[in-house]
Amino acid sequence: MSRLATDHLSLRQKLALSVLACVLVAIVAAPLREVLDLANMVMLFLLVVLVVAVSLGRAAAVLASVLSVLLFDVFFVPPHFSLAVSNLQYLITFAVMLATALITGHLTATLKEQAAEAQRRERRTRALYEAASRLAGALEMGQVRQIVDGFVAGELGGRCHLLLGDSPAAIRDAASTFSAALAEAVLGDGCRRTDPAAGDRYYLPLRAPMRARGVLVVDSGSPPGEDELALLDALAALTAIAVERLHYVEVAQQSEVQMATERLRSSILSALSHDLRTPLTVLVGLADSLALAPAVPAALQENARTLRDQAARLAGLVANLLEMARLNAGSVTLRQEWQPLEEVVGSSLKLLGAALGRHRLQVDLPRDLPLLRFDAVLIERVLCNLLENAAKYSPADGEIRIAAALAGDCVELSVSDQGPGFPEPDGGRVCEMFVRGSGESTTPGTGLGLAICRAIVDAHGGRLRLENPAGGGARVVVALPRGEPPVIEAEVL
Repeated sequence: MSRLATDHLSLRQKLALSVLACVLVAIVAAPLREVLDLANMVMLFLLVVLVVAVSLGRAAAVLASVLSVLLFDVFFVPPHFSLAVSNLQYLITFAVMLATALITGHLTATLKEQAAEAQRRERRTRALYEAASRLAGALEMGQVRQIVDGFVAGELGGRCHLLLGDSPAAIRDAASTFSAALAEAVLGDGCRRTDPAAGDRYYLPLRAPMRARGVLVVDSGSPPGEDELALLDALAALTAIAVERLHYVEVAQQSEVQMATERLRSSILSALSHDLRTPLTVLVGLADSLALAPAVPAALQENARTLRDQAARLAGLVANLLEMARLNAGSVTLRQEWQPLEEVVGSSLKLLGAALGRHRLQVDLPRDLPLLRFDAVLIERVLCNLLENAAKYSPADGEIRIAAALAGDCVELSVSDQGPGFPEPDGGRVCEMFVRGSGESTTPGTGLGLAICRAIVDAHGGRLRLENPAGGGARVVVALPRGEPPVIEAEVL
């Protein structure tokens, strides 16, 4: 009888088949007792015990051993059909026969169980390998869930759920129908836990190489053994790696899309800026010439001045677009030199001139400021943009303050105004391209000034910070690294 045919039998059926096999051998061998020697009869019964052990297992083999000794005594040892023994030497035969049958049955049943266990482990290893292969090729989270569900249902007869998230808050939101406290504990300490209120429910951490990615909840069909728990741990590890791989694939795709978008935007800005620069310059020059012509009526001169101002504003916008495109493309080469900060502040104020209007200007630069290594043209552009923003958003007679101070390994240069302040100084979104503060639609601008400032400061290895002081207004702080300035030797007279 094959193993597949006997695996589904109950213990009672196996014992009945064991009895039937022993009885059949006794019936077949009874007519041959005058022909065969008793030792050969013993071999027949031992063969039956061996076959029963291989086919029906250990319990059936023990029953066959005992029953074979009894049948051999009743049918083949004189006096027949009685348990009485005429010769005491047969007792030794019975003992040896029983011991041999029990040992043979035990060893055979043990080998059968070990073979069955090896086959079961091989099948589960193959299933785990197939699941790992499918998880490695999964392209979305739905496929991962389907693969894990299929493995748990096929190998353990249970159900599973994936609670994804790398923080307690995310796990708490995902564990709507499960124990959120238990899931958070598993995510925190990385140890497998059992839910005492839900029977055979296990919480396993999804620990990937970089960080924990969630919790795998398994409702097993029956209490799992050590092998099943080890299998679940391996499944959780494979699932965590698959989830982390999908996470980084998504991050890479988003980064690639953002890079392509930035390249396209920079290309468009650069092309537009180059194409618009020349006609705008001509337009500003013609409007300026028309406004200064003596024979032009006063009304036309006013229109010419308005045209010149708007053309100059549009030219400034195009210059900002071109500068931003160059900074994003990385084509700007810094010409850094050791120089005092006071000279750049003075040249910026001189360059702006009337653009500051009637604003009160206060400059607070300590005398002991060290030399800094920076590109004077670009840092001057930063200061001009910051001062223009301060003049744009401050009241007409408001104060604009420029200050500098030592701060650790940096020198912080700040520009403060008395305007409405930044809507979100901590988020820093105002420093992105074409982003402006709320409620500023009546103030002219494109939202490129702070973006250019941040790009230039970052290129110098510094930091740009937005603040809303407690007394009101807004403050932009530019932190430039101090470095090691060269030693200036005194001149010998």
